[in-house]
Amino acid sequence: MDKDTERQLTSWLKEAALSGRGWQRLATLLGFANGLLIIGQAWLMASLLHGLIINNQPLSDFTQSMILLALLFPARSLCLYGKEVAGFEAGARVRQVLRRELLDKLGRLGPAYIQQQPSGSWSAMLLEQVEKLQEFYAKYLPQMMLVGLIPAAILIVVFPINWAAGLIFTVTAPLTVLFMVVVGMGAADANKRNFLALARLSGHFLDRLRGLRTVRQFDRVDAEVARMEMASDQFRRRTMEVLRMAFLSSAVLEFFASISIAVVAVYFGFSYLGELNFGHYGAGVTLLTGLLVLILAPEFFQPFRDLGAYYHAKAQALGAAESLIRFMDTPELTQSSDAKLDNSGKIALEARDLVVTTAQGKALTAPINFRAEPGELLTVGGVTGSGKTSLMQALMGFLPYQGSLTVNGIELSQLPRGAWLQHLTWLGQNPVLLHGTVAENLRLAAPNASDEQLWSVLEQAYAAEFVRRLPGQLSYQVNDRAGGLSVGQAQRLALARALLKPSPLLLLDEPSASLDRDSEQLVNQALQEARQGRTTVLISHRPEQLAQGDQQLVMGGLNG
Repeated sequence: MDKDTERQLTSWLKEAALSGRGWQRLATLLGFANGLLIIGQAWLMASLLHGLIINNQPLSDFTQSMILLALLFPARSLCLYGKEVAGFEAGARVRQVLRRELLDKLGRLGPAYIQQQPSGSWSAMLLEQVEKLQEFYAKYLPQMMLVGLIPAAILIVVFPINWAAGLIFTVTAPLTVLFMVVVGMGAADANKRNFLALARLSGHFLDRLRGLRTVRQFDRVDAEVARMEMASDQFRRRTMEVLRMAFLSSAVLEFFASISIAVVAVYFGFSYLGELNFGHYGAGVTLLTGLLVLILAPEFFQPFRDLGAYYHAKAQALGAAESLIRFMDTPELTQSSDAKLDNSGKIALEARDLVVTTAQGKALTAPINFRAEPGELLTVGGVTGSGKTSLMQALMGFLPYQGSLTVNGIELSQLPRGAWLQHLTWLGQNPVLLHGTVAENLRLAAPNASDEQLWSVLEQAYAAEFVRRLPGQLSYQVNDRAGGLSVGQAQRLALARALLKPSPLLLLDEPSASLDRDSEQLVNQALQEARQGRTTVLISHRPEQLAQGDQQLVMGGLNG
């Protein structure tokens, strides 16, 4: 990873830290307080031993010092506990805000963009990658401040009593940081590769798990197991690469810290032997000075050790941030918030030379022309791949387009998507029912709907009969992907949910394509009643349904 990229990623990570800045400062303050208590503890211990051994003072002369020394241990424990709690809260706040921004971004990009990648990849991004930022905000950023504060406080204490020891600390500290940075540059790249391997593994596993029935039907279990083993092995090797970098970083820090402490110990040893006579301002090297510096020597390098232990958190954060930034920078549909629809409750649609495109400008449909007056039924047919579903995505505001697509004379691209979605109801051929009760799934369309309203729309959708047979009725738990219900039952519940949202525009994307004859008749009858007085766009492959339209649109391929 080049320095410019790393600098850009680090800047983005620090900007994202604003939501947890207060907790980070508290963690830093408590960590610095612990460092000051360590200095006080070392001074008391050195003074106590110097008085007992050199001055031959009785132990009773140090009663107050011993009590104070004993109180410093629980005080340090409280500071460290508070530092951990504050750091965790800082990371939690940032992760919460970042996940909200990612979900908002996904919502703005829409389902057409989401379907470009496996569901497992999005799950890995929202869960795993964001989770990897926790240690960066909880420990690494506070420790970056402590690396400057605690050693500086120790130098302020050491230099006035022995400049040679202070000079050794000052010279060796930058070497520790330098080698830690060199090792960390490779760790960031290793973490980026690890996240890519995890995303591929997650997407592959979730897709195969959902399609397990199909895999077994075609007797491809062994082949898919082999592919999973390959993906898992790749992720294992990437993970071990990251761990090697982490251990190497810690080993480098320990090596230089040990060398520095050894140099300080050798200096004081030769000073006591009379071989070295410098660094003590001509006053001689006392036991108090030697003990104090030797006790503080490990504590001087401890912040660097801790930073080395947390440095892999920075590498993980940089690896995760690159893909997060790339996703957050994905261009969105440009929309104006000025245009508004009237409250007449009527929708007229008109397309002139309309070409639906991807976000990158690739055409998904041939030029389209149609006009649907308020209350009319526009049926859309055409060969598979002609862009019927893309047209539906454009009508919902999830795909860009070229040409003109107006709603009551207003260009759709100028309408705020949130306000526009309030004017329409969509029902597809594979509706999604969430894990929860029947009532909770229905109330997605109207959170404040009463039980009477729910039963009313269930009656309209011809779903009340089978719901009454379910254990618990409205309280019946629907499993993931409509588990526990037949395809026809799930479709009728989705239809009831759509009916619960009164809107002047109804978008239907082959709502009866996957149903048996009986269920199809019930759904079509309910839809025919629901269409009354509403502008409706219906996608279908069935000639009898296409013939019912007041306006009929037959879409062709991009090449004719």
